[in-house]
Amino acid sequence: MPRAFKFGDDVNTDAIIPAPYLVTTDPKELGSHCMEGSGQPDFAKRVRKGDVVVAGENFGCGSSREHAPVALTGAGVACVIARSFARIFFRNAINIGLPLLECPEAADAIAAGDEVQVDLARGVIRDLTTGREFQAEPMPDFMRAIFDAGGLVEFAKRRLQNL
Repeated sequence: MPRAFKFGDDVNTDAIIPAPYLVTTDPKELGSHCMEGSGQPDFAKRVRKGDVVVAGENFGCGSSREHAPVALTGAGVACVIARSFARIFFRNAINIGLPLLECPEAADAIAAGDEVQVDLARGVIRDLTTGREFQAEPMPDFMRAIFDAGGLVEFAKRRLQNL
């Protein structure tokens, strides 16, 4: 079952993937250094495929680098739940296929290590550890199609093949 990794407010892109690693775009390589600047430098060693990041306000602030959401997906993160996201990070995450949900109640209530289940289509977040359920804005169909395709480039390729 996916576990939650908890972070605070204003986690910037330098914390998600520090600048020395920007020499690559390889998701696995970036993922191996994910969150090294966040105060949880062992994150990449502890995270498992399908785990969820839970954070406070303004997650992904800082530079406009696409490396940050790529690092999260490369580390195995399936979704980020936060009180709010920096807009450029939000757009970059959609472009590379990393699902995001804004839900202040869930971001505040879910603790590190809690088992979490996310239904993007309905916007439902369940904390299986506590039994609490939270309602986020459901992901619009067109955004879920981008996530399901693995990002905007793959989505566009599929659309072109179907013409």
